[in-house]
Amino acid sequence: MFEVRGRTGRSAWYRTDEAPAEIAFLHGFSDSAQCWEPLLGALPGIRALAIDARGHGESGLPEEAISYDALRDDAAAVLSSQPRNGGMVVVGHSMGAMSAAYLAAARPDLVRALVLEDPPVGQSLADRQDRPWAVPSWLADLQALDLPARIAHGRSGEPSWPEDELEPWAVSKAQVNPHLFDVPFQDPGPLTDLLARTTCPVLLIHGDTERGSLISAEYAERCAQAAAGEFRAVHIRGAGHSVRRDSRTQYVAELTEFLVRNG
Repeated sequence: MFEVRGRTGRSAWYRTDEAPAEIAFLHGFSDSAQCWEPLLGALPGIRALAIDARGHGESGLPEEAISYDALRDDAAAVLSSQPRNGGMVVVGHSMGAMSAAYLAAARPDLVRALVLEDPPVGQSLADRQDRPWAVPSWLADLQALDLPARIAHGRSGEPSWPEDELEPWAVSKAQVNPHLFDVPFQDPGPLTDLLARTTCPVLLIHGDTERGSLISAEYAERCAQAAAGEFRAVHIRGAGHSVRRDSRTQYVAELTEFLVRNG
């Protein structure tokens, strides 16, 4: 799917072809750029760019705190290095969605429209801190398995996911740099504050909180009230945190409609 590969600084990136990309994809924690390939298969003809976040996939890891300012700057450096026709539509999931929100708020020249798949809500300024973190036990358990066993684990744990999601998901878990957890992690600021500084069109897609979605219907309404520009929230019932994996058909329909309006 990704035919062109490159690096900008420490960041590894991938494009579908030599033509300027229309859409940039930022993955969630413990995933990688390759985890977007199954979705791209459902979006024929899309010229896409995907980026490995620091410490994930094939990207390097600096010896500094992990912050969303840094993730934003990594993405900005990659987008600035690419052949493009103005700003891109930027699509992010979870950690990548918050990174995309930081990017859109700070660099409107790079982002013409924004899609947020279940981002974290962030912390107030008073509550934000640099905190130590450790390898989550679920990730350590997965990294102890070989690839076929990780795929089988994913199939058992998420039986509703399309089969083509399982291998890139499983591969990405082994690629998470263990030294990622040797440096502090800085909590993100409130998503609502970022949306208040974002003037481009925004699509927020979330699932059910009882299934693990980070965004509730109530918080989505707060986002709508805070947004400085055009904003739409879509609640896909029955989906959890990985909305596109849980409900690909509905996710693709919503994304396609947004791209037609803002592509």
